[in-house]
Amino acid sequence: MIEEAPAPGVPRRLVDRIGDRCAEACRKIGYRGAGTFEFLYEKNEFYFIEMNTRVQVEHPVTELITGIDIVQEQIHIAAGERLRVRQKDIVLKGHAIECRINAESPFKFVPSPGRITSWHPPGGPGIRVDSHAYTGYFVPPHYDSMVGKVIAYGADRDQALARMRVALSEMIVEGIETNIPLHRELVTDANFMKGGTSIHYLEQRLAERPA
Repeated sequence: MIEEAPAPGVPRRLVDRIGDRCAEACRKIGYRGAGTFEFLYEKNEFYFIEMNTRVQVEHPVTELITGIDIVQEQIHIAAGERLRVRQKDIVLKGHAIECRINAESPFKFVPSPGRITSWHPPGGPGIRVDSHAYTGYFVPPHYDSMVGKVIAYGADRDQALARMRVALSEMIVEGIETNIPLHRELVTDANFMKGGTSIHYLEQRLAERPA
């Protein structure tokens, strides 16, 4: 539901170490193109889950803190060109947070297909919206419920969160239910704002929420 970069609470030296391992794995298997390695992180250790041989939904947060258009680079590679950036040239700057906007009940996650009668995305400094939706668009019941992504970039995590709170308060989607109300709660939650929440954070928080 929410993606961040850089990961809060994870030391940079560990991120660099796991990045080196991912790059070495790609070299050994002869992988060419964009791909995503996934890990769980616990007690200063990374645990491999899987590799997805594609660009994933969270690519905007990486793009914003690196200044690299990953999709564009993948197209160049697919066209037979050499990779135009080197690892040593990549500099991380600022912080980015992404909220997935889904057509579903915000607290029970029941899908909410139907026609969008009003679509008003947010804007302003540091705000990016990736979406195919618009006023009049019909959300079908047969596919993934995501109708958009709101990404906030800031000089640091506090600024990114502040911009995301404003963006979510400005966003209007009518005609269907979305998870925007849940996102508005999460980005003001004290534990989330501290960073470093576990994979069980959301289910525990919803279990404690009044019915």
